[in-house]
Amino acid sequence: MATRRGFLAGMMAAGLPRIGWAAAGSPDFLAAAKVGEAYELHGLTAAGESLFAIPLPARGHAAAAHPTRAEAVAFARRPGTFALVIDCVTGTVRARLTPPEGRQFNGHGVFTVDGGVLMTSEVVAEGSLGRIGLWETAGYTRIGEWDSGGIGPHDMKRLADGRLVVANGGIETDPKDRTKLNIATMRPNLTLLSPEGAVLEQAVLEDGFHTNSIRHLALMGEGVAFAMQWEGDPAEPVPQLGLWQPGEAPRLCPPDEAEAFAMKGYAGSIAATGASAGGLVALTSPPGGVLMVFDAAGAQLAVHRRADLSGVAPGPAGLVATDGQGGIWAVEPQGLRLLARHDLAWDNHLVALA
Repeated sequence: MATRRGFLAGMMAAGLPRIGWAAAGSPDFLAAAKVGEAYELHGLTAAGESLFAIPLPARGHAAAAHPTRAEAVAFARRPGTFALVIDCVTGTVRARLTPPEGRQFNGHGVFTVDGGVLMTSEVVAEGSLGRIGLWETAGYTRIGEWDSGGIGPHDMKRLADGRLVVANGGIETDPKDRTKLNIATMRPNLTLLSPEGAVLEQAVLEDGFHTNSIRHLALMGEGVAFAMQWEGDPAEPVPQLGLWQPGEAPRLCPPDEAEAFAMKGYAGSIAATGASAGGLVALTSPPGGVLMVFDAAGAQLAVHRRADLSGVAPGPAGLVATDGQGGIWAVEPQGLRLLARHDLAWDNHLVALA
């Protein structure tokens, strides 16, 4: 007897229109995980249920969800050599993307508004100059690239009007072992690109913070909140959260003095909720074992502690976080509430589909 998954796979092979996310169970999140010595990409509900688990060839980092089709692109941990395009209904791999010779994927990607093009963060292996790879999504072939506007691009986010914000971390790394080569001279920036790839604006940190690598982004209206990782003196208390509206200077948001060292200089993930959900910004620190919550103006509201907190994302009912012990948590004013626990280790990011 034909199975539902087999029937759907047959439809795809016959060239019929691809099916939307409802056919994959309407997941709210995507997350990479380690299961024993293997790696997977999971689709999760807001309650923490795993709807599907698809094998990955190596450790995953982040993922990008197609805006209309039940397709996800799972990115290897940087420096990456693969990005898998996965049909989340049939569990099949539609395409395996590889960067051009002398390039490496750098962990993140995003689709255009209409889903017609996938954009991937990449670096030139020697020197870490940033590139944004462009892939058409009918057959996932490479059609071009843009300059990212800096060294070591990592996360990027698409604004509603099609402009792209890129977090150029500023760190040159050895392509073989990730050794950092330019800490004394690194210069991270935020670059705003037009829908055609032209540099519209760049923002840099003040001189005293040039070793605060800008790594991850969360959309906040027409701007972004950004998470940083400190490469300077660990004895210095520095903020890991910043806010940026294009046309203005970036603004750093320190936590309360008592929590100045709680994140140990490392923000792993960042998420923001809309005004209807309180206008909150959250940062996780796996080495610090903390999740910090700020308001939309950058004032600290709460600190929640849990070992190896990693991913965080906005869900239908508020912020949701993951940890390295398989836990999925609702982030509430009074603390963290366990939603589900799985026998695996969640990786750094929880990606919201909405």
